[in-house]
Amino acid sequence: MRFKAAMAAGIVLAALGSASAQADPLHIRLSYIVPVSNWATILFAKPELAKHLNKSYTFEAVHFQGTPELIQALAAGELEIANLGFTTLPIAIANAGMTDVRVIADELQDGVPGYYSNEYMVLKDSPIKTVDDLKGHILAINAFGSGTEVPLHAMLDRHNLVNKRDVTVVEVPIPQMPAELFDKKVDMIALPLPFTANPKVRDATRTIFTQGDAMGITQLGMWVSRKGFIDKNRAAMTDFMEDAMRAEHWYFDPKNHADAVQICVNVTKLPAAVWDSWLFKKDGQKGDYYRNPNGHADIADIQRSIETQLKLGVIKQNIDVSQYVDFSLVDDAIKRLN
Repeated sequence: MRFKAAMAAGIVLAALGSASAQADPLHIRLSYIVPVSNWATILFAKPELAKHLNKSYTFEAVHFQGTPELIQALAAGELEIANLGFTTLPIAIANAGMTDVRVIADELQDGVPGYYSNEYMVLKDSPIKTVDDLKGHILAINAFGSGTEVPLHAMLDRHNLVNKRDVTVVEVPIPQMPAELFDKKVDMIALPLPFTANPKVRDATRTIFTQGDAMGITQLGMWVSRKGFIDKNRAAMTDFMEDAMRAEHWYFDPKNHADAVQICVNVTKLPAAVWDSWLFKKDGQKGDYYRNPNGHADIADIQRSIETQLKLGVIKQNIDVSQYVDFSLVDDAIKRLN
């Protein structure tokens, strides 16, 4: 009898332990390259908007210097969601063999008419006036294969300029780029928001061309996860996406602008003047990037940019992006919000 009782008690405890394990929230790690421009750093700055946070899922923002590093992190299970760009998605699929990756949401798009596009900048007193004048100079990007390097490659190719023959392209972490330019260690920098909005940077530089000039609309960031992970954790991932889209819509609302600016100040320690005039606004080069309010990445433009990279020889294999898309999570999240 004692044995049966002990065994019954063990079964009950095991069942309770199993239930507890199943109830543990899903840990979601989302990467970012640039604070604020990438959602991860500000997504849950207002926790009251995240109804499921620390219930069905927990959240961690993880910093990387450039999107090429994200491929290895996603492959190694060190990220649940990677904010890959138009340059790294085809590399993940074709080179790394990650045919199970899925584009699950938009993050930001560069070069959409009426919205911001990354800038390739020189000092105001620089002798460089045009792209042709870049010959013989040192050009800084954040990482080879990144969303700023490939447009530079495209623009140089258009002007018959080749890295290591006509110019020297070097890697510099984005926050260090202005200092490197001011110290004349490099002659041109490829700079995104919010760094281009810094009054000190703006007053001291000229823009030679934009990413939009080089490649048109590009999917600078998109959320990418793996099919097996999505299938296994669909309920918690939908909860996460619901909270994420609720937060994004809050930021898009003009009445929340002052509060959004203060959040960015808190996160980056940069003054409000860096953010106030452009944050989440449509105003061309004086405004923000485009972010799709329904969370859909621009698949047609991703496809076009991949074909451009193929022509440039940046990648060796074309990819049909439509085979690697799953907007069901964000679509279900939007339905909940509506």
